Amino acid sequence: MLRIFNTLTKKIEEFKAIDSPKVGMYSCGPTVYDFTHIGHFRTYVGTDILIRVLKYFEYEVRQVMNITDVGHLVSDSDSGEDKMEKGARREKKTVWEIADFYSNDFFEAMKKLNVLKPNVISKATDNISEMIELIKILEENGFTYKTDDGLYFDSRKLSDYGKLAGQNINDLKAGARIEMVKGKRNPTDFALWKFSSLLPNSSGQALKREMEWESPWGVGFPGWHIECSAMSKKYLGKKFDIHTGGVDHISIHHTNEIAQSEGAFGNIPANYWIHFNFLMVNGQKMSKSTGNIFNQYDLEDKEFSLMDCRYLFLSCHYRDVLNFTWESLEGARTAYKNLKLLVSNLSKTSDERISLSNEKLAKIDNFRNQFIISLENDLNIPQALAMLWQVAKSNIPSSDKRDLILDFDQVLGLNLKEEQSESLLIVPENVKELASIREKYRKEKKWQESDEIRKKIEALGYGFKDSLSGTVIYKK
Repeated sequence: MLRIFNTLTKKIEEFKAIDSPKVGMYSCGPTVYDFTHIGHFRTYVGTDILIRVLKYFEYEVRQVMNITDVGHLVSDSDSGEDKMEKGARREKKTVWEIADFYSNDFFEAMKKLNVLKPNVISKATDNISEMIELIKILEENGFTYKTDDGLYFDSRKLSDYGKLAGQNINDLKAGARIEMVKGKRNPTDFALWKFSSLLPNSSGQALKREMEWESPWGVGFPGWHIECSAMSKKYLGKKFDIHTGGVDHISIHHTNEIAQSEGAFGNIPANYWIHFNFLMVNGQKMSKSTGNIFNQYDLEDKEFSLMDCRYLFLSCHYRDVLNFTWESLEGARTAYKNLKLLVSNLSKTSDERISLSNEKLAKIDNFRNQFIISLENDLNIPQALAMLWQVAKSNIPSSDKRDLILDFDQVLGLNLKEEQSESLLIVPENVKELASIREKYRKEKKWQESDEIRKKIEALGYGFKDSLSGTVIYKK
């Protein structure tokens, strides 16, 4: 029985699908104006793990992810900066080129992280008409009002606005979350549609916005929150199972998604709201001013793979803050490399299937049961990973050990089955012979002679790892 923390109710709940075994999931995707960074990586790996767990428990998951490729303002103020337009000016490209370039960057990073591809990838610019139709419904239901700069949602029309974040609307003051602009009735009101306006640039010139559309309220562009409400409704219906995202979305973006859906359809769109906690870097919040925002290329420049990063994420519970350091990533890389080598060695072991003792059968069943219990307990992946290592170090037969590890990897997504073929290499005969002599000395407990052979092997550019299943040789 899967139990998971629901941000909406603030408690761990048993997961019950609306139409089991089918599960509808909406995941907030990236705003494609810059490179995807390690903070984003953590959220999407977390979502990937959730999907893999659901599939492991034989649910049929339909995941929808949006791509925010339309500019929206950092704040609702007249001087708010449009991220997409800013990116286009920075790189001297069109907004459309910027969106395509950074969308490709995002999906390249997800592939390297072994994140499963969503069933539906929905671009905001392809769904402007759906957003307009939703705004019309909100207007008909009396939830909107017009100002000089756009059409706004009246948050006071919902008595429990802010419930997702546990906020009381009366306690929120102007400027606490977003700037109070001329004509706004309440500090928590937000733009549904912004009217076209000229954008200031660094030289003081006013530039025309690239992304604009006709609407019943005039030429303009959608507010940020409306796209997710419109697209989740389009692909998953008015009510679906799970909504995922980072904890930074709780107080504003997801709160406003809920408000829009309640205003239009009278219900909260998702039953379970699942959020992934922040990634700190050396104990600090990521920011451009501190220069601690790292992307896939920063990791690769230091000869780390994104799968090393994935392994690091598995070591921390999704609701806990994870502190990223280069030292912790180095530790993750070493552990991941050792795990791949171990699985590679198991794959070369050709022990025949034999009748197992009751003790070993019970041990295999216990490993699998403990792994499942870890998953059911609010996705306790660090515990699940520890269970995999217990299997690796156990005395159960190699074939059963490998089968169990690869079964667990359906959830962990470390690509151990595929990676093993990459870790296999043709070892020169002289290195094999030295390794055989070293193993002989080790069995005879001639440690000095064994150490001398080790140095000769290393001088030839090879390393090795001793395990219960034997010695694994690899190229250094």
